[in-house]
Amino acid sequence: MAENRLYEVLGVSRNASDTEIRKNYRKLAKECHPDKNPAAGDKFKEISFAYEVLTDPQKREIYDRYGLKGLQEGDTGGPGTDDIFSHFFGGGGPFGGLFGGFGGGGMSRHGPRRGPKKGENTVHRLKVSLEDLYNGKVSKLQLSKNTICIACGGEGGPPGALHPCRTCSGRGIKVTITQLGPGMVQQMQSRCPACDGEGEVINERDRCQTCLGRKVVQQTKLLEVQVDKGMRDEQRITFHGEGDQMPGVEAGDVIIVLQEKAHEVFTRSGTDLMMKKSITLTQALCGFTTVVDHLDGRKIIVNHPPGSVLVPGCVRGIVGEGMPIYKNPFEKGDLYIRIEVDFPENYFAPEGKLKELEGLLGGRPAAEEIPADHEEVNMNEYDENGPGGSRGHCYDEDDEHHPMGGQHVQCAHQ
Repeated sequence: MAENRLYEVLGVSRNASDTEIRKNYRKLAKECHPDKNPAAGDKFKEISFAYEVLTDPQKREIYDRYGLKGLQEGDTGGPGTDDIFSHFFGGGGPFGGLFGGFGGGGMSRHGPRRGPKKGENTVHRLKVSLEDLYNGKVSKLQLSKNTICIACGGEGGPPGALHPCRTCSGRGIKVTITQLGPGMVQQMQSRCPACDGEGEVINERDRCQTCLGRKVVQQTKLLEVQVDKGMRDEQRITFHGEGDQMPGVEAGDVIIVLQEKAHEVFTRSGTDLMMKKSITLTQALCGFTTVVDHLDGRKIIVNHPPGSVLVPGCVRGIVGEGMPIYKNPFEKGDLYIRIEVDFPENYFAPEGKLKELEGLLGGRPAAEEIPADHEEVNMNEYDENGPGGSRGHCYDEDDEHHPMGGQHVQCAHQ
């Protein structure tokens, strides 16, 4: 006895034409769509599944000959196979529990299917300065997106103006099934070019004058992006449901990705800040006072006492003057200062002053004993491209030998 359950779901006879099937499907889908009738979710799944099978000539032929069992098992000698069944039922039979005997309980291979499909997210990169991340800021972003046309309610035209696409039989995709061998088929699908995957087309004379039959219109919206204190480079801020709209599809999200711009003075490392300070040899030996313009506009006075010699490449820290901690902005990291000493090119002192300077600096080490059979040479400036330049290299002190933050904090607040 022929099986008619799918035809009964759509309320059509076994000999119903494609036009009659689609007409009844649209009527029932509007009545049972979860957005309008949340309690009819299972019924909507039955209607959608029946429509998918009966509007595909190959699937309908398999169902008419072998019923639902033929769709599932694919071992009746017809073109139905497990691969096709996997495509019909999502691999785990999401409609098996609805039609009996196939299990699945309304579950797909990835879990229960609830609600409409969600659209793609829209990602925007927002450039922010280090000052913005330190102080916080509200940035206004003008966003252009698709919204459902109000004039036609997302239908593209007046009621009855939409017609199923003949190229894809209203499915939105073209499916090609190739018989590879006994019990083996290859199925390939692609978006229908005639309807651009919509499954429906509309005559030009019937198109909505507002959206021109596209069902959506362009709209500009202003988003206020709250950049909180302590946020980081590449951190994301999500606006749920603010993406492009499409009929029957849940709008995606707008995701703002922060992109930190380079700063002239400070470099960030987590919650800490680093900067370089060039001083003279006199300052390195005799102490100094300097002013640091901070990211919030404050003037910080940094003192280094005389008598504590600063060597090139050393690092000093200031507690609590780094970046605010995200979601806890009253707590901050530390500020580290790398010292660079500018040595004078040459030093000429009046007669007798060099001896005085030597005494202030602790004097010279004991003179080395000069052997009798010695040779005397002079040192010249190193020229990498000159004679002997390839015999060796003189390097400045490698910065990696003194990582920022690796030394104990020695400077306090002023």
